[in-house]
Amino acid sequence: MKTPRLLCLAGLLAGLAPAAMAESLRCNGHITAEGDSRLAVLSVCGPPQLKDSFCAPLYASGAAQPVPEPFASALAPCRLTEDWLYDRGPGNLVAVVRFQSGVVQSIRYGQAPHAP
Repeated sequence: MKTPRLLCLAGLLAGLAPAAMAESLRCNGHITAEGDSRLAVLSVCGPPQLKDSFCAPLYASGAAQPVPEPFASALAPCRLTEDWLYDRGPGNLVAVVRFQSGVVQSIRYGQAPHAP
């Protein structure tokens, strides 16, 4: 009788875990998070140290491959994606804020890019 309850509880907790893993970025005493606009991030964190923008291919729902040509070009060839890098100072990992369609999609922490 206890085993089904434990399995049910474990399943519920596993389902909640991804929602709790969303990252946020603290700048100047304020927090920016997924769903914020570029303007909101810029006003809270200031300009990034580096910016990169590219067109990410579009995928049909459930497909492992991008939408093929000529359909992709006729509808929407790609989704504008921007990465902003923030150097958070000595002893802190850099933060990379990814925007898709002008909205924060993700915030990742890691090492700064190295010069060749």
